[in-house]
Amino acid sequence: MATNTRSILLLFFFFLFASQQQWLQQAQSKAHTWQEAFKALGIAWNRDGTLNRTVQIPMADATPYEDSTTPSPTVLSQDITLNWKTKATVRLYRPAVIPPKKKLPLIIYLHGGDFVLYSASTVIYHNFCNDIAAAFPAIVISVEYRLAPENRLPAAYFDGLNAVLWAQNQSLGIGGQDPWLEYADFTKTYLLGSSAGANIAYHVALQLLDYDLRPVKIKGLLMNQAFFGGLTRTQSEKNLIEDAYVPLYVNDVLWSLALPTYMNRDHEYCNPISGGSYMGRVKGLPKVYIKGDYGDPLVDRSILLAQYLQSCKVPVYYRFNQGGYHGIELQNTSAAQQLYNDMTWFVNDVYQNLNSQDLSHHHASY
Repeated sequence: MATNTRSILLLFFFFLFASQQQWLQQAQSKAHTWQEAFKALGIAWNRDGTLNRTVQIPMADATPYEDSTTPSPTVLSQDITLNWKTKATVRLYRPAVIPPKKKLPLIIYLHGGDFVLYSASTVIYHNFCNDIAAAFPAIVISVEYRLAPENRLPAAYFDGLNAVLWAQNQSLGIGGQDPWLEYADFTKTYLLGSSAGANIAYHVALQLLDYDLRPVKIKGLLMNQAFFGGLTRTQSEKNLIEDAYVPLYVNDVLWSLALPTYMNRDHEYCNPISGGSYMGRVKGLPKVYIKGDYGDPLVDRSILLAQYLQSCKVPVYYRFNQGGYHGIELQNTSAAQQLYNDMTWFVNDVYQNLNSQDLSHHHASY
């Protein structure tokens, strides 16, 4: 009887402690307001329900040709309108010097920005595409997708999908072919995304399983610090709840702006392992590269997704670095070079520095 009583008391205190921890977590998140999150993001509401994005991030013009008055660029770029009605555009990149008689892999890139901010022409993403076009080398299509909340998900997914279908039309010569895409090997097409762009790339890859893309062949999916979430906090989110780069109260507001109205963070757009329409189709994905950093509160989400993909027999190659932070490759040249090397190895089927072992020993817990 005494043992049973003690067990009951232990259970009582365990649930009391768990309840207190949950209350403290909620109190922490409630200590911040939407106004604080909007201020941190540099956004404000307009009267018509659109956002006024006040953050002044420099934009970069395309460089479609070499200018004799400036140093010769290593990469050329141009903006292409896909649909005049929806104003859908892409920015196309190619190395300035292409090896003779060689076709280059095609990289379709989705930029970051939490679904709410930035553009394909934002200078940090423009420079990133310049770098990977030169490093692989590759032809790069950077997608200008619609932003939330003016266009909530799945609008960005449709824009990514339409960019791939445009590439297919280019491969078939439908409506003519841009001369730069004559250098592309459409049978070696990869989807690449950073942060929110990685989320978009993942969902686009799943949608593409319904299409006959020939002669385009999606050979792989690359996700860098993917922007996923869920209602229940992971351990990395709890440990880094007030992270300087991705504070959780700001994350929650971003998801409220991005998700379909009345949907919560366990919707499949946010939490890809919570269920939903895609779960039975994951096994059809091509090989996947996943990169995360333990100093990023979102890292456990990438580990959990990688574990799930492995359970579905999807070939997963990954790198999880100690330390770091969200968006590190945009500020740290060593981190950027490591990412470029990994992506180059992945695209060229060289894996000596990448890990394809079982992920079950990695820490990713609720």
